[in-house]
Amino acid sequence: MPAQNRHRVRLITALALSASLMGLSACSTGAADPATAMSTPKPGGNLRVGIVGGSAKDSLDAHAPVTHPDEARAIQLYDTLAGYDNDHKIQMSLADKITPSADGKTWTVHLRDGLKFSDGKPITADDVIFTFKRITDPKAPMAGAAALSTLDRDALKAADPQTVVFTFTSPYAIFPDTVAQYNSGIVPVGYDPKKPVGSGPFMLDSFTPGQQSVFVKNPNYWRTGEPHVDKVTIIDFPDDTARVNALLGGQVDAIDQLPLGQVNVVKANPAVKVLESATGSWLPFTMRVDQEPFNDPKVREAFRLIVDRKQMVDQVLGGHGTIGNDMYSPLDSCYPSDVPQRSQDIEKAKALLAEAGKSNLTVDLVTSPAAAGLVEAAQVFAQQAKAAGVTVNVKKVDPGEFYGDQYLKWNFSQDFWFSRDYLPQTAASGFTASPYNETHWNDPEWSALVTKAQGTTDETARCGLIKQAQKIEFDRGGYIIWGFPNSVDAYGSTVQGLTPDKSGIPLTSFGFRNVWLNQ
Repeated sequence: MPAQNRHRVRLITALALSASLMGLSACSTGAADPATAMSTPKPGGNLRVGIVGGSAKDSLDAHAPVTHPDEARAIQLYDTLAGYDNDHKIQMSLADKITPSADGKTWTVHLRDGLKFSDGKPITADDVIFTFKRITDPKAPMAGAAALSTLDRDALKAADPQTVVFTFTSPYAIFPDTVAQYNSGIVPVGYDPKKPVGSGPFMLDSFTPGQQSVFVKNPNYWRTGEPHVDKVTIIDFPDDTARVNALLGGQVDAIDQLPLGQVNVVKANPAVKVLESATGSWLPFTMRVDQEPFNDPKVREAFRLIVDRKQMVDQVLGGHGTIGNDMYSPLDSCYPSDVPQRSQDIEKAKALLAEAGKSNLTVDLVTSPAAAGLVEAAQVFAQQAKAAGVTVNVKKVDPGEFYGDQYLKWNFSQDFWFSRDYLPQTAASGFTASPYNETHWNDPEWSALVTKAQGTTDETARCGLIKQAQKIEFDRGGYIIWGFPNSVDAYGSTVQGLTPDKSGIPLTSFGFRNVWLNQ
């Protein structure tokens, strides 16, 4: 058989396998606590949840979430075409089939029967088309636009009321992963984010930015018997101590991101339980590669060599996490685990800084309690940097300022990311057109590899390209990725149905639809 025909057979086989996997129903929920698994869900009640962060800039927009509370609200209000199970594997959601063409340029999405929005109107192909045209509007591109840069917007068409055809200008292997992102929620034609009509398990009752949002059960939700609770109240808590005290005092039923120093305290309380999940989440230090001193790759490498990663995981995370190697997406099947582990090397860091003419360097590091562990990581890094002759001035700001006008402009800062596979993550943060290119990364060699990988349907070939791209970031990227924190949340003993989840957002990844209250 000619080589080109062998390649075509592999291509068609891979696409057929992808299509069969995409046809699975969304029923996997992962392993639950045995006591929870034996309980019978009870309808009713108001689930009160404390979420870290929040500010006056809080949003309800399905396609523009930034903070933890934004993301929590989006997951309550909107469902996506596909989603993830507890093991971060793709499953169907509003769609029951997502099928690629043989060349990977066309993807056909078929909606489930009987879908309705929260206002009772049917969810149709026209709504899906409206959603993705809104996300990719060139005049106001949303967070997911960069991942869909090769989508031919004008070619979006409804084959029938339940079927949408997406056409790309080149093969697009990661379409199911892209439409599974929480910022790709399906909204109706004419959607108004100030008066949101959604497709998720809950619908909006009230919203006060920076304080709380209240949601009530969506009577038209497509999953039979879900959600169980009648109401969900999400309360913003920028302060860790206040969030923990609210749980211990019974003002909320659950909190996300339990401060790791409080884990033993909470575990000692018989009325409270801890939910810990190993994840692919990461809390990077971000170095702007287009500004002094980080426009010199020697300085960036030196800063990566300053970090004692074990100490960071032990001290910042209390051991609740794993050591990182300056590469993200560890749950991706293509993650280059064979790259030697980078470890602290103070002498080499000093030498690199000297070569760059940056000995005895002083830098400001902007941090914020926008996610558990950020401030602590900044403080530990500042201590570690002293050994290399680097003075790090830690500048702590509140989440509102951190995500204000200077967000994505800080020279040396931090951020948080939930679990994503590599290619969707690159679309979010790696290109000049990405919505969150916090390091101002612009590397032509890397961009070419990632773009080629996005269009490569053969998994082995795609993994080879991804590993090359990851190695480039390892060598000269703008991130310091010291570890992958477990998600550690806490909840009262009356809360049932929560299970570990690799997403990094186990409390909200299923829109609280699985949760019930034993009261």
